[in-house]
Amino acid sequence: MSNLRPKDLSKIGYTNDKARSIAIAVISKHYKHSSREEITELLAALLQNPAAFASHEFLQPLAEVFTGKPGRDEFRSYTLKDETGPLKIYGARGIEASARKQMETAMSLPVVISGALMPDAHTGYGLPIGGVIAAENALIPYAVGMDIGCRMALTVFAEGAAYNRRFSYQIKEALKTYTHFGMEGSLETLPEHEITDDKRFASTELLRRLQHKAARQLGTSGNGNHFVEFGTVELFTGNSLGLAPGNYMALLSHSGSRGLGANIAQHYTQIAMHQCRLPKHVRSLAWLSLDTWAGIEYHMAMNLAGDYARACHQVIHAGLSKALGLTPLALVENHHNFAWEEELNGKKVFVHRKGATPAHEGELGIIPGSMTTAAYLVRGKGIPESLNSASHGAGRAMSRQRARENMTQSALKKMLSAAGVTLIGGSTEENPMAYKDIETVMAAQTELVYTEGRFLPSVVRMNRE
Repeated sequence: MSNLRPKDLSKIGYTNDKARSIAIAVISKHYKHSSREEITELLAALLQNPAAFASHEFLQPLAEVFTGKPGRDEFRSYTLKDETGPLKIYGARGIEASARKQMETAMSLPVVISGALMPDAHTGYGLPIGGVIAAENALIPYAVGMDIGCRMALTVFAEGAAYNRRFSYQIKEALKTYTHFGMEGSLETLPEHEITDDKRFASTELLRRLQHKAARQLGTSGNGNHFVEFGTVELFTGNSLGLAPGNYMALLSHSGSRGLGANIAQHYTQIAMHQCRLPKHVRSLAWLSLDTWAGIEYHMAMNLAGDYARACHQVIHAGLSKALGLTPLALVENHHNFAWEEELNGKKVFVHRKGATPAHEGELGIIPGSMTTAAYLVRGKGIPESLNSASHGAGRAMSRQRARENMTQSALKKMLSAAGVTLIGGSTEENPMAYKDIETVMAAQTELVYTEGRFLPSVVRMNRE
C-alpha cells in the first residue's frame, strides 16, 4: 500500500485538512495495492479537475470537497420502519426481555436489513451485547460500541501443561511486570510497534490529538472483564491448527482499543446524532452514511482502532513469551465490537457485531467463559441466518452492581481455590456467578460453530476496581 502521508498530500496541493483525511481514508480502503506514483497521479488529476470525479465510485466524496456540492453532511430526520427484516435469535430462553426489545428496536432502523442475537446476549447501550445487524451503506458507531476492536487472542505454546504448575511463581511475576490494567498508566518500558507511527493518526485533528495517548497505552488493558491469563488448552483431534491432539500451555487475553477507541466512538456518535435525527428512544443508534465525509472518516478511524487493539495483544503476548522463554506454536485471534464490509444476498452491507464473534465458514475464534470456567476454540460454520456470527463469551447474568451485592471476597476466594485458579487483581463484580453458564451457551450455538479445543485458566490477571 502507498505510504503517502499528510505532508506528501500537501506537496501535491491537498492543503485542506478534510481533503487530506478523506484522501487517506479512500487510499487505505480502495487503493491498497496501487503504487505511490499511481496514487499521486490520480490525486493530482482530481485536484486539477474535481468535477470529472463527481460520480467516481470511490473518489466522489473527495471531489466534493473541491466542487463544494452542499448537503452531504447536513442533518436529515428519519422515522422507524413498521416492518423489519429477518431477526434470528439463538438460545432465546436464556436472553432477557430487555435485550430482545433493544434488538427489535434496532431492527426498525431504516438502514438495517437483517439481524441476529447470540445466546450470550444481554442488555447494553443502544444495541444489546451479542447483537449483530447488517446495515446498507451505513456505519452505526454505537452498534460497534465504545471499545472498538475489543478482541480475543490465544497463543498455544510448545511447552506442556505441566509448565503451569512447575513455574507458577514465574508466571505470576511475569503477569505483574508485563501487563498493566486500568484507565490510566502504561507499561514500565514503552513498547515499540509500527502502529504508533501509522499515517492514519495524522489524517484528522482527533486522531492527531490521540496519537500520544495511544502510544503510551500500547500493550495495556482496561477495566471490567478484560484479562490476561495463562492456562492449559486441550486441542482436539483434527484441529485446524494442525497440531497433535493433547494438552498445551497457552496464553489467553481479552481487551480492546483503550482510550483511542472510546474517543473515536464518542466523537463520531455525536456527529451521527447531529446528521441523523431519530426518535428520542433510539437516538444513540444514529448512523453515518458512507456517502458522507464523517462516514468515511469514521470507517478509517474504526479500522485504525481495530489495528491498534491487535497491536496491544501482540505486545502483551510477545512480552510474556519472551520473559518466560516460551515457544509459540500457533495464534488464534478475533475481533468483536466492529463493523465489517461483507456480502449478504448479493448486497454489500456492513455487519456490525457488538459482542459477537465472526464465524464465517472455516474461521477460527475463541469464546471465553469466566475466570474459573472454560474458554472454547471454535471454527465457524458460516450460517447466513446468524450473519456468520457466534457468541463472544458466556454473557453476563448479573449487572456489575448486583454481582458485587451477591458475592463476598471470601466466597470468591473459595470458588477460585476450588477451581485451582490464582487471581491477580479482579473484583467480585467479575465473579463466575455473574456470568451465564458457558456450557449452556455453547450448546445453544452448535449450529454456528465446531469446537476444536478447550482452554482452562490457572493464573488470571485482571484490574482491581
